[in-house]
Amino acid sequence: MSPLENVQRPSLTIVGGGPGGYEAALVAAKLGATVTVVERAGLGGAAVLTDVVPSKTLIATADSRRRVMKAPALGVQLDTEAIQTDIQAIDRRLLQLASDQSRDIRTALERRGVKIIIGEAKLTSDKTVSVTTPEGTETVTSDAILLATGASPRELPTAMPDGQRIFNWKQVYNLTELPEHMIVVGSGVTGAEFASAYNLLGAKVSLVSSRDQVLPNEDPDAARVLEDVFTRNGVNVVSRTRANAVTRTENGVQVELSTGEILEGSHCLLAVGGVPNTQNIGLEEVGVQLTESGHIATDSVSRTSVPGIYAAGDCTGVFALASVAAMQGRVAVAHLMGDAVQPIKQHLVASNIFTSPEIATVGLTDAQTRSDQYQVDEIKMDLTTNPRAKMADVSEGFVKIFARKGSGTVVGGVIVAPRASELIYALALAVTHKLHVDDLANTFTVYPSLSGSMAEAARRLHVRG
Repeated sequence: MSPLENVQRPSLTIVGGGPGGYEAALVAAKLGATVTVVERAGLGGAAVLTDVVPSKTLIATADSRRRVMKAPALGVQLDTEAIQTDIQAIDRRLLQLASDQSRDIRTALERRGVKIIIGEAKLTSDKTVSVTTPEGTETVTSDAILLATGASPRELPTAMPDGQRIFNWKQVYNLTELPEHMIVVGSGVTGAEFASAYNLLGAKVSLVSSRDQVLPNEDPDAARVLEDVFTRNGVNVVSRTRANAVTRTENGVQVELSTGEILEGSHCLLAVGGVPNTQNIGLEEVGVQLTESGHIATDSVSRTSVPGIYAAGDCTGVFALASVAAMQGRVAVAHLMGDAVQPIKQHLVASNIFTSPEIATVGLTDAQTRSDQYQVDEIKMDLTTNPRAKMADVSEGFVKIFARKGSGTVVGGVIVAPRASELIYALALAVTHKLHVDDLANTFTVYPSLSGSMAEAARRLHVRG
């Protein structure tokens, strides 16, 4: 007999159909709840329609071109000068993939019996949501509400996107030609990813960074590797300066820098962060507490300040990651349904930056390991010694492992490599389950493989007992 068999099945209204919303809806429906999802655009939300799915598809295409361009180094002769990039075909494909994924999500929800309403939602009480649709207004009443409203691109008043020459990360898939010179403003994760992608697709790229180096909040060794790759590939990294304004010219754009310099290009992509979609949806009226940044304040099980109202995803400001949004949504449902709940532990989140090479991290950061709070041993192994990397002509990247001094427990790691997003799972398991470095070292790896460097790094952290 299921332990939930005698538990009352509540009704749940989910505002937002992105990863935080649709994942929660699937779990809640499986557990027997009556679920309604309100989404204003399409199922999958921005993550599927305008952000994660299209951007990572673009990046995958760019990486395919990179591998083709490197083929002569492996003895495969072809005319790399004749390789053309059809940006319109690329954008058509990625938008079609996004649409297909959205359709698949809708189908999965409908099969679970989830009611879907396309419209604009506004909370009118702690149990009611008013939805404005083309047909009129509908009121949805439920026992609980999950807010998964996401975020939108941050806009600068002196650099307003027009969708033709000046883009935010939602609009950039409307290009009719490969940019002659793409200026990317912002050197965080989004800016670095797009700079890497358009550079590999064959465009000239300038990256405007307000800090000393790209990815200022990431592992410094990883950031240095990426910046070195950018330099070798011809990306113009303009450091220690900000973009004061972006204006259109007759045939392109001008970016006015804080140094007084004018940077000219054909197109400009603004990657200056996001703002939570928390305004004008009735949060203040029903008492949902917001942080100073406008995000919804939540606890470790996704509860807001109002009993029965939960929140998940980018609107909470926890981590702007689809995987975290989905986990927050699942945790909220588990708490609501009386199922086993494992509160989110932020130090266990594995994340990845989809540049070339990719940068994946989990657990303690480099900055934390250098603080007085932690005592760790560290090993960093360059992939130049890895036989599989040599075979694939991989000339940059590394594996780094942090282990607690004395106990040998794995507490963090960084991987810079092709497909680092796949490799990090092993270190994420080790950190989550508090494995010893010897557990990694004594686990068989395939020879040759990039994962072999993880085992070798762990062996070097072994302390003779």
